[in-house]
Amino acid sequence: MMSVLNTAVIGVGHLGRHHARVYSSLPGCRLIGVVDPDAERAAEIAAKHGAETFATHRDLIGQVDAVSIAAPTSNHHEIALDMLGAGVHVLVEKPITKTLAEADELVTAAGERGLKLAVGHIERFNPAVVAAVKHITNPRFIEADRISPFSFRSVDISVVHDLMIHDIDLLLHFVDSDVAEVQALGVGVLTTSEDIANARLVFENGCIAYAKASRVSMKQLRKIRLFQRDAYLSMDFVKKEAVLFRKSPDFDPSKVDIASMASGGIAELTKLVFSKFLTREVLPMDEEDQLEAELGDFVDAIRDDHPPAVTGAHGRRALATAERIVAAIAAHSWE
Repeated sequence: MMSVLNTAVIGVGHLGRHHARVYSSLPGCRLIGVVDPDAERAAEIAAKHGAETFATHRDLIGQVDAVSIAAPTSNHHEIALDMLGAGVHVLVEKPITKTLAEADELVTAAGERGLKLAVGHIERFNPAVVAAVKHITNPRFIEADRISPFSFRSVDISVVHDLMIHDIDLLLHFVDSDVAEVQALGVGVLTTSEDIANARLVFENGCIAYAKASRVSMKQLRKIRLFQRDAYLSMDFVKKEAVLFRKSPDFDPSKVDIASMASGGIAELTKLVFSKFLTREVLPMDEEDQLEAELGDFVDAIRDDHPPAVTGAHGRRALATAERIVAAIAAHSWE
């Protein structure tokens, strides 16, 4: 086992600069370098964390054990393949690649060389998800909403690959079944690809999930509501809160006299339901930073030789579902 893991970050823009920050302080890690086409930005981040700047990602070969790739999606495949070919463990930001063929190449390359290939689906490490997943048994219906104002980032990909893919990964993680059917609709508002999209996923086990994503909203909302037998889970990724509602053992509709509640109306009925028939529990959760948890998991996977929480195969699976959604959008007729 290596004593110190030498790491580097390729692409230190909006996301990559935070990867550099975390690597520089993660126990057992040393941030040795950063790569970015913006030389001034690279120098700034490197100086801040006591690292060096490298002109290209290939200049890192022979210097590093592991890298994070936070470059534009169109560059993921080339960079990751070069690093894996040189024996370097790779964490690549989502989506894993532009195409499924590229993703397959990366998964194969990592497997053949016994290297770790992780994908940055960071919501897996959201405290709300970590707390809620322990209570998910057999979901039957799920609603996912992810909307935000236009950020002027990731305009080279659709909102499906940019934002919705977070929830696609979570839906696939929560539901232990393949997707049998996809229906979707999307519209480009400010870019040439979809800026708002809605998808309906039907899983082979019968579960149905609705996912909505928008990057042209006036507000930010990131929630998932999951329904299963005798329970309902609400996850708020912005507030980092998860609430579990369960049916009380005392639930018996035959013992409720609705007629006697006429004067109180909905308010009285709601009070009765939530006081006697449903239990509400705000799930306890850790306050660990999501990115620290994600990179910590990646480093542990390398050190202890086990798969990372989000593998290349998981990233490929999310991309495949995103591609099906985009294809369904393209097949829609507006005539």
